[in-house]
Amino acid sequence: MKKRIKVSHEVPFSLLNYSREFNDYDYCLPHLLDENEEYLAYFKKAKSEGRYIIMDNSLHELGSAYNSERLWHWINELEPDEFIVPDVWENKTASVVNARQWIKSIYPKNTTPVAVVQAQTLHEAFECTQIYKDLGYKKIAYSYGASYYNDICVHPNKDLGKALGRVYVISTLYKQGVLHPNDRVHLLGCQVPQEFGWYQGIECIESIDTSNPIMAALDGNAIEYSGLTEKPEANMNTFQNIDFELIDLDLVDNNIEMFRLINNL
Repeated sequence: MKKRIKVSHEVPFSLLNYSREFNDYDYCLPHLLDENEEYLAYFKKAKSEGRYIIMDNSLHELGSAYNSERLWHWINELEPDEFIVPDVWENKTASVVNARQWIKSIYPKNTTPVAVVQAQTLHEAFECTQIYKDLGYKKIAYSYGASYYNDICVHPNKDLGKALGRVYVISTLYKQGVLHPNDRVHLLGCQVPQEFGWYQGIECIESIDTSNPIMAALDGNAIEYSGLTEKPEANMNTFQNIDFELIDLDLVDNNIEMFRLINNL
């Protein structure tokens, strides 16, 4: 039986409650738990109601992983179903060092630590994936924006090239047996929304998080059957506090529906 891939779209604060209508799980950014009471209240309620929570380390938003002391505070407070351990952008060695340290930690009973592959070449991606598996990580994540994806796929459109580059990396790891059908893989973000339809037949993809359909809506762009050719300009850092009244909910709903349709999710 084909696995059902779980999807979550990060949204501005004003859409948190609305997001329950379309998100399979809640994706938590820990630095926002310390910065916004509304955000904290939402996740405390989500936890009390038994919603599935994946907690990130906020690398993408902050440029480096969030303070370890605060990460541990929120791990123990929220007991997320999954926690993405601190990684270092495009640095395999530093990310592996972190992964070795964090796998030794004691997590809440139902929290699974997840390690993110960081690399600058396909070979490093192979090595990083295998090391994580040897360390005992039960789930592995792959980021969307690594520069080496453009080296692998020299498409004139950089956004499409990065999307195709990640597909090539994961499909090659899968073909070579580094990744197996029963492995658990999370895909972090995307350049273009149609990328996830290109993983058909790769059975290890378990979950996806991307704000892409929401950000496209905030840009005023509708996702069509062909997807998009460029990554939306809008991002969570600049639109986190947008007023609910300024959001075109019809366009948000269209983009979410089209995202699922074009990716056969």
